[in-house]
Amino acid sequence: MTTWDRFTETFFNAKVMAKYLPDILSGMVVTIELAVLIIVSGLFAGLVLALLRALAIRPLNWLIIFVVDLFRSLPPLVIIVLIYFGLPAADISPSGFVSTWLSLAFVLMAFSEEIFWAGITSIPKGQWEASRSTGLSFGQTLVNVVLPQALRLTIPPLTNRTIAITKGTALGTVVAVSEILGQASSAVSNSYNPSPLMMGAAAYLVLFLPVVVAARWVETKFAWKR
Repeated sequence: MTTWDRFTETFFNAKVMAKYLPDILSGMVVTIELAVLIIVSGLFAGLVLALLRALAIRPLNWLIIFVVDLFRSLPPLVIIVLIYFGLPAADISPSGFVSTWLSLAFVLMAFSEEIFWAGITSIPKGQWEASRSTGLSFGQTLVNVVLPQALRLTIPPLTNRTIAITKGTALGTVVAVSEILGQASSAVSNSYNPSPLMMGAAAYLVLFLPVVVAARWVETKFAWKR
């Protein structure tokens, strides 16, 4: 057996791959479900916090800043472990799936709030004043004039941060979530062969490479023209 044959037998074993392909596909479904939930809930919560912060209510702003800085500082894995193993002490027992979703959604919420807030504060003060002089209320100015411009400015950093955080779904394997990495790791343990990990890597490429390409297109589409 040549060196190449040994390499392919070890990392690309056709029999092992065929046996565990259904498990990897099942993990892909779980990963997609997690990613969608994380993106939708995390971005929505981040936008809501940024809008609340724009109201300039000092005690509320202090609370928002504390929460945001807290979840930006903690590693996602630590948050997952705290939710999964800590909440049962309060008679709340979230599943591994829910723990992973909430933890990564909180992290995305924190980073997206700062990005949205940076976009809102980057709009010149003159636009606020001009809008208010036409009779628009503070809320109407924020939603109809400032926010559309701010969202366009936030697209590049927001897409990059969202992709980086959603790839953290692989951390769910720590709390027995059967996503791609969890299924691949289990298959490796059962088969004594690393080929399922290669399938897992390919599955991540299939899922996230189109997202990266789409994000680049969105950034180009909505970028300010010079």
